[in-house]
Amino acid sequence: MKWAILGTGTIAKKFATTLFQMRGEGERLVAVASRTWENAQVFASVYGAEKAYGSYEAVMADPNVDAVYIAIPNTSHAAAADMALRAGKHVLCEKPFTIHAAQARALFETARQEKRFIMEAFWIRFLPALLTVRSMIASGEIGELVHLRCDFGFIPGSTARADAKRSTALGAGALMDIGVYNLGFAHMVTDQSPVKIHSTKRLNDAGTDDFSALLLEYPNGVSAMATTAIGVDMPREAAIFGTLGEISLPDFQMAQHLRLRRYGGETRELSFPFSINGFEYQIREVRRCTQLGMNTSDVWREEDTLSVLQTMDQLRDTWHIRFPGDELR
Repeated sequence: MKWAILGTGTIAKKFATTLFQMRGEGERLVAVASRTWENAQVFASVYGAEKAYGSYEAVMADPNVDAVYIAIPNTSHAAAADMALRAGKHVLCEKPFTIHAAQARALFETARQEKRFIMEAFWIRFLPALLTVRSMIASGEIGELVHLRCDFGFIPGSTARADAKRSTALGAGALMDIGVYNLGFAHMVTDQSPVKIHSTKRLNDAGTDDFSALLLEYPNGVSAMATTAIGVDMPREAAIFGTLGEISLPDFQMAQHLRLRRYGGETRELSFPFSINGFEYQIREVRRCTQLGMNTSDVWREEDTLSVLQTMDQLRDTWHIRFPGDELR
């Protein structure tokens, strides 16, 4: 598949590196676009993009581009994805997919109308370790699911990065930046939307959240605890508890190892090393789905993305956090 990348930040660089290592599978980086041609040209020279563009519109006009990976600020996701779909491109859009669920519904409908594929880049859903976790739960390895917990916190490495992670103009804050991992993980374990959400949070002077602790309750009595922080170095640990045992992950966001512990019985350690860096699995999913003529994935589905966004909408409403575009909800 012939890819274009919108954006030149850290995650765009990781995606480009992955594509380079997947050349043998037919993946190519044919273009990169930034708000300035100079940034795009530097990125192209380092990561092997065949063309560099100084606008997103220019990428959409390139007939050599099959699919667009969107790695620009959160508040720009919806407009860029809509532009790509209407230009006849398939779309893989970074998380959070959009600022709010109403934007996401519109994009999925546009994909159907334009007969193009779109998916949120919730890449951990496709990791072999987490596929195994879901299989273990479904097969009753830990009995009936009771509770799960997950934590994710980090300290930004520079003042500029810290400011970007706090910005309302960019749709930032801990919930939108990394809390989406916690909520997405809880959703992929439970396969349900919460019916009750209890939360505590700490807001910063930019008007976004630095910290939150959530208790999610699900229809069948399952519960989840999720803690998210920017400015606190918090290991990305997760644990899933059932009536017969526990699955623990030392790093659920980069999951390559898990431990299965049966109460009063055996403990098994399992490893699932990435073939490249973890992004390869979502890229293969895009290729599979487009080859089958699908509008979105049947693994990380439209309803999964919408469920997580609806939970985030509810939390932001409760916390009185507002982003550009919220008035259109």
